Amino acid sequence: MATETMEVSALTAEGVLKHWQGHRGLTRRVIEALPEDDLFSFSVGRMRPFSEMAWEFIRMAVPIVDGVATGKWEELKAEKPTTKSELLRLWDEQTAELDEKFPKIPPHRFSEVDVAFGQWKNAGIATIQYAIDNEIHHRGQGYVYLRVLGIEPPPFWERPM
Repeated sequence: MATETMEVSALTAEGVLKHWQGHRGLTRRVIEALPEDDLFSFSVGRMRPFSEMAWEFIRMAVPIVDGVATGKWEELKAEKPTTKSELLRLWDEQTAELDEKFPKIPPHRFSEVDVAFGQWKNAGIATIQYAIDNEIHHRGQGYVYLRVLGIEPPPFWERPM
């Protein structure tokens, strides 16, 4: 009996961006849900305030896309936000930048190996996936904060895409 094999393409650059932006939309909703004072000061155990985690995502997103696209790994040059409105403004600016820059990544750069920021040796797609996984991981901590504060977190399965 002959068996047929079927090749399935699981990832496209467009699909990765759409997936990432869905997660970013959900993370934005977590930022919005946290009261401003708690966003910058509340923590559980030895975890950081969620504003610190969101700042980490911001410092990674566009610089990673730029690095994968060009092979030049430069840190974000921006002032650390001190209010929720500044954080959300920067978040929204980056969301638009990702939509603009991600499609310009040359296809071969997704599989080329670089050492991102002198730290992470990986193929471009793996570095992008690291940024997405890091955001998901820390967003889970934001969910813990919301629940401890008695705030219902946004449904994790509702990721606007």
